[in-house]
Amino acid sequence: MKGPFAKTLATLALPLALAACDRETAAPPPSGEEGETRSIFRPEFQVEPIEALQSTASLETRILFPEGSELTEQALAELATVVASPQARAGGPITLAGHSDSGGSDEVNMRASLERAEAVRDWMIANGVGEERITLIAFGEQNPAAPNALPDGTPNEEGRAANRRVEITVGSDAPAQEEREPTLAETLAAQAEEDDTPDSEAAAQ
Repeated sequence: MKGPFAKTLATLALPLALAACDRETAAPPPSGEEGETRSIFRPEFQVEPIEALQSTASLETRILFPEGSELTEQALAELATVVASPQARAGGPITLAGHSDSGGSDEVNMRASLERAEAVRDWMIANGVGEERITLIAFGEQNPAAPNALPDGTPNEEGRAANRRVEITVGSDAPAQEEREPTLAETLAAQAEEDDTPDSEAAAQ
């Protein structure tokens, strides 16, 4: 077949042949494991989850004293848990606040609250905690955790037992994360995640 019609067919066939070649040689989209789609961002632009950036929270607990400043078995078990905690192992500051009930004079109660805090401190030091990390505060009967007396004025033994205590606070040694503007990569990653999440109302339908 010759003539203008043949030239027209040849002209149309060339682009179609080139398009077919492109489809055969085009690289498949990047993927990870079978059925898993990889991120459109390069590894250096991947955003670490916000939870991983959070600092460890402080640890707070209390040690109770039936009387005096002697540590009970339950107190020793609680102290062992505190010393083994991530907060304590991180090396943060430790505050020991000693308290008493209202059973004695102000001077006696202040001394009792200090002796209880010292008993906790000495045990911690003996079990590997650096003394320089520990701060003692004696409150005496100033900050009761429960009423020392019942409404009729008689002693509240249960409340007094709750007040004979040392409150332990182990602070986080990790610096607080400063608020900052999101980077371009973080913004794009958040937008991509929102685009992949179906609208809640549409999903409900």
